[in-house]
Amino acid sequence: MKRIIYNISALAMLLSMTGCNSFLDIVPDNIATMDHAFALRQTAERALATCYSYLPKEGDHNGNFAMTAGDEVWFPISYNNSIYGWQQARGFQSVDDVLGNFWQGEKGGVDCFEAIRACDQLIDNIHKVPDMDEDEKVRWIAEAKVLKAYYHFLLMRSYGPIPIVHHSVPVDAYGEDSYPFRRPIDEVAEFIYKLCDEAIPDLPDIITETNTELGRITTVIARCVKVQAAMLVASPLFNGNTDYAGFDNGKGEQLVSQEYSAEKWETAAQYCLEAIQAAEEQQFVLYRFRPTFFQYQISDDIQTQLDIRCSFTEDCNSEVLWPQTNSLVKDMQQFCTPRGVIAATADKNYQTAGIYAPTMKMVELYYSKNGVPIDEDKEYDYANRFKVEMPDQETKYLLIPDYPTAKININREPRFYAHLGFDGGMWYGYGHYDINDYDNWPNVQAKLGQPCAAINMDRYSVTGYTVKKYAHYEGSIPNSNTAYQVTPYCWPMMRLTDLYLYYAEALNEANDTPTDEVYEYIDRVRNRAGLMGVKESWEGFSKNPSKYKSKEGMREIIQHERLIEFAFEGKRYWDLLRWKRALEEYNKPIIGWDINQWDAESYYRPKVLFNQTFSLRDYLTPIKQVEMLRNENLVQNPGW
Repeated sequence: MKRIIYNISALAMLLSMTGCNSFLDIVPDNIATMDHAFALRQTAERALATCYSYLPKEGDHNGNFAMTAGDEVWFPISYNNSIYGWQQARGFQSVDDVLGNFWQGEKGGVDCFEAIRACDQLIDNIHKVPDMDEDEKVRWIAEAKVLKAYYHFLLMRSYGPIPIVHHSVPVDAYGEDSYPFRRPIDEVAEFIYKLCDEAIPDLPDIITETNTELGRITTVIARCVKVQAAMLVASPLFNGNTDYAGFDNGKGEQLVSQEYSAEKWETAAQYCLEAIQAAEEQQFVLYRFRPTFFQYQISDDIQTQLDIRCSFTEDCNSEVLWPQTNSLVKDMQQFCTPRGVIAATADKNYQTAGIYAPTMKMVELYYSKNGVPIDEDKEYDYANRFKVEMPDQETKYLLIPDYPTAKININREPRFYAHLGFDGGMWYGYGHYDINDYDNWPNVQAKLGQPCAAINMDRYSVTGYTVKKYAHYEGSIPNSNTAYQVTPYCWPMMRLTDLYLYYAEALNEANDTPTDEVYEYIDRVRNRAGLMGVKESWEGFSKNPSKYKSKEGMREIIQHERLIEFAFEGKRYWDLLRWKRALEEYNKPIIGWDINQWDAESYYRPKVLFNQTFSLRDYLTPIKQVEMLRNENLVQNPGW
């Protein structure tokens, strides 16, 4: 780890935003000394903004490393060197040039140790500021503690056991202060819990000054940080993982416990419940779309679709617990929208691209309309899912009537149509809202020669699918070369659905059989998604109707539900790692349609785009070799 210098300049961080006006719009100045930084409240506020400025910009594909590091989306080959996560997905990780480097702040990662240092500097020096109330100083210290805890969590999520930074290190420090050893993973988690617990009494329960303070830490956010750390250390990757037998820190201390502990799941469940109760006390609820300006009636299909779409894209809505106000989702909307989704603009619109291409495994992930996996639904024709079929008028708000598409695109759950764009699918919005005028609605026709097909080396979807989930329905695509108009929104770092599904998972793992609360919390998420409850769906439509009754079966259901609900948010990558399922999933081929075909039968042929490989060592990010040489007390992650 870098030798920590106490008196450094606070880093300037350009936080340019056009919406979500907030405290984080402050641009930290270069501050010459700690004395100057904390001489006035105004300069101290810039130091606090610096603590926030290291949060990963998850609304950008290079700021959200995990979004592209796994198997969710694929890109045209011309993007080889521009997306760091996608380099990881294709096996280019190395100790000499680390991708997703959260240790040093390179290649899609932020410098978490530098961020921790900025937090410690504020904690140590805020008492010097003369023109501040003591209550405000106490609050700022609490915010810095939670941010410090979160940066430790980001490191732990990538590297596993890490050095713990307890306090600022003076310039003349030596020994373990300057060259620390890695600490056991459970000790790191306890340190995160401790920091958050110290901070919670001094934090506001909710942000009331949303014009100036939106995005700042609250008690709910602090509890969410605890939840994320607890779920990580309770999961199979770090809870009795014998693959890490012999993984010690050089002092004989085992870094990952070799004995499974159900108590870790109990702790995680308790933290989840506390976070849920705190959130609900502050009136956080699952989002439901409420039209305020429509002159037209919307159908039940569109109502459900907007419930789902807008829970992610409606800015700082009722279920967003932690809006990332220094990361607007803007360019990603342009990159995910097909060029010719409004056919009249196809020849003139060069502002959209549709390059975020969901893979076939993501397409197959979504449930059938009956709320169970398509290979498990006794009514779903899974064997013929790649055959061509003509949708009829009954699904006219979801699919283009009498237009040939694949059977796999038909009779799917509402999230399928809310999250995915595909050949033959409707794309509600962009100024077209009248359900009686659906013939003129935006839609996707992507076979060769059609409006949404490829026009050059990189302005197309390589799989035939696009990520509708990112696109706010109120965007607009002009019939000209003028700019694509989007409705920007803050990236939702944590939503209430996160807590509900975490709680269901932790409760299921902490008990011998699923409890009623497990079903209750997963069904809350399913209900908003337009689905029946787990019991009704499995008993009525699954080939394995009793699956939900066992701990193992319910584990599979909960994990599947989480992968659908948070598809394309960058959470799948980390979840598959902590569940120890990445070895299975990331050694499967990346598949899409044969998109350079004119006719439906030829277009709808699965085509292998890439054969992914993943090994045991890839569960943890390597520490860069230069860092290993700098700190002789570090040990490298296994396999690297």
